[in-house]
Amino acid sequence: MPRAVIGLTGNIATGKSTVAELLRARGAFVINADQLARAAVAPGTPALAQIVAQFGSGVLLPDGALDRRALGQLVFSDPAKLRQLEAIVHPVVRASIAQHMAEAPPDGIVVLEVIRLFEGGLDKLCDEVWVTHCPPEIQLQRLTQLRGLTEQEAAQRIAAQTPQADKLARANVVIDTSGSLTETERQVQAAWQRLTCRLQSKL
Repeated sequence: MPRAVIGLTGNIATGKSTVAELLRARGAFVINADQLARAAVAPGTPALAQIVAQFGSGVLLPDGALDRRALGQLVFSDPAKLRQLEAIVHPVVRASIAQHMAEAPPDGIVVLEVIRLFEGGLDKLCDEVWVTHCPPEIQLQRLTQLRGLTEQEAAQRIAAQTPQADKLARANVVIDTSGSLTETERQVQAAWQRLTCRLQSKL
């Protein structure tokens, strides 16, 4: 099968990781930008040193690792600080994405799971873009109940992102994750089947 790249995006807590795992189960090679970002700021990395220089040692845990919650409280309430953080982390993540893309199976389907896919211009690497979606009240519920954020923290993270409507307007496929996992999987299977059939027809 010819290689194809799915760009998987959607705002925080809209179900990207769930959809990515469903695609992985179907044989896709998944590149998770958030995991790459975590690796980019691991203890001892240049990016973490830059973050500490920019934001102070208060963003570190006692063991020297990044305190993501403390950093989030700083940057999600201040757009300028969020841009400063992105300027440090994004170039490292982009380089890592490029490396993983080069290592992907040449005859498979790659999933590029990136929350800021459009904002970073990474949609240009994709054959089609899938956007996960659910109502804001479900995002808020997931962030508070599953990730332990306060309502204020959750609302700040939601508000700091590009409006979900902008991403939906540019989607080739929309996956509504507001229902059951079975309903989400049904949508993923249908979109996956359309893509694989189209690729087969090109052989």
